[in-house]
Amino acid sequence: MPRLMPAVLLTPVTRRRQRGFTLLELLVVIAILGLLAALVAPRVMTLFGNAKQKIAAQSIGQLTDVLEFYRLDVGSYPSTDQGLEALATAPSGAANWHGPYLKDGKAPVDPWGRPFQYRNPSSRTGLPFDICSYGASGQPGGSGENATVCNNQ
Repeated sequence: MPRLMPAVLLTPVTRRRQRGFTLLELLVVIAILGLLAALVAPRVMTLFGNAKQKIAAQSIGQLTDVLEFYRLDVGSYPSTDQGLEALATAPSGAANWHGPYLKDGKAPVDPWGRPFQYRNPSSRTGLPFDICSYGASGQPGGSGENATVCNNQ
């Protein structure tokens, strides 16, 4: 008696049809991603600008501390003419200068790549000197990313 094989094995093997994304589906996904980027990008850029403002404030705080070391060694803060360069290279007539007071030996720049503005004596009451960064615009005043950041000892 012949042996019967199960019917499942007798059916032809069917291949599963693989289907890709249609052009319309891809366009919808790209449109959604574009909308998300348009909504999120301005907020991310604002946070990035605020981060630079915070970095400028921290750098000014560190420069204030370094200027205190300079004053302890030399006896006074650098003049406006000497500027913050006096922390990197010895100014003429500065006895007891034990610098450079900055790690890399160069005058510091703000997060936007411009030199910090230094003034001695201060134009503000109660401060011995001013160190300021004029923000992204490079102009005094402004708001947000363009705001001026100064020491507030």
